[in-house]
Amino acid sequence: MKTIVAHAAKDLRIENRDVPQPGPNQVLIKMAAGGICGSDLHYYNHGGFGPIQLKEPMILGHEVSGHIASLGEGVAGLREGQLVAVSPSRPCGTCKYCQAGAQNHCLNMRFYGSAMPFPHIQGAFREYLVADATQCAVADGLTTGEAAMAEPLSVVLHAAKQAGDLMGKRVLVTGCGPIGLLAVLVARQAGAIEIVATDITPFTLAMAKKAGADIAINVAETSSALSEFSEDKGHFDAMFECSGVAAALAAAVPAMRPGATIVQLGLGGDMTLPMQAMTAKELRLTGSFRFHSEFFASVEMMQRGRLDVSPLLTHSFPMSEAVEAFELAGDRTQAVKVLLAF
Repeated sequence: MKTIVAHAAKDLRIENRDVPQPGPNQVLIKMAAGGICGSDLHYYNHGGFGPIQLKEPMILGHEVSGHIASLGEGVAGLREGQLVAVSPSRPCGTCKYCQAGAQNHCLNMRFYGSAMPFPHIQGAFREYLVADATQCAVADGLTTGEAAMAEPLSVVLHAAKQAGDLMGKRVLVTGCGPIGLLAVLVARQAGAIEIVATDITPFTLAMAKKAGADIAINVAETSSALSEFSEDKGHFDAMFECSGVAAALAAAVPAMRPGATIVQLGLGGDMTLPMQAMTAKELRLTGSFRFHSEFFASVEMMQRGRLDVSPLLTHSFPMSEAVEAFELAGDRTQAVKVLLAF
């Protein structure tokens, strides 16, 4: 089978590997679609991010869907031919965090396409994948691309839990890549009365408006773009920081109401925070990392029509054009979610 393998920065290769066979309680999946994520782009463009660097060739990819090709012994509730969204998250289930219900912080996590441990955890951009049956969410009624969006949608659903009740609240979203646009969709579904989105490209801001943002602001055009929201100690009750840019977080603090919650999703390196202002306004800053139970909920929400992610699927490339797909996926002037078709 063909696989998409990163060897180093800008060194992406299509390589042949043996087709795996499912063991007990596993399924063999003929892969259909895979979304290129920000972490995939970091491996492609820079060979990793921060201290997490490629030390050996690694198959990329973790936002995937496919059709069940065969069932291992003991699998129930699934059948051959079904479309499934595949959770890339495989916590051990036995460490202290798993036992406490915080599986996203598992000490022995096996997450597809991750160079955090060594040997690396190989990813899911391949023609065939063996997965545990428990990773598979039946995605009847969805397209293969929509099913592949279950993973990033799960990330945002987990973040929304950190933000708390959004009913009737005013929400700021900074950074309108796929995660930011999904944050707009989720905040709207959660009952936010007003959503303001910021970014630096007209294309992503137009997409934010389509996703449900009431106001879309280009912060590249003016350094004081949020100043109108800073009167009377601020305007917003909650913020999803999806850019990973320190300046975006710092500029938003004056626009947050006292007691507001800032949820940090963007991973862009360490940040310098305006701590005195945050302290005086009693702002709550919380991180949000990965997901667990939200995966199956994300699939069902799409199936029931609660969230429509299809407008975010802007491009699709065959596996043979993986390099072209990765190059376009990093261009926020014309692409949101770029899919690979296997």
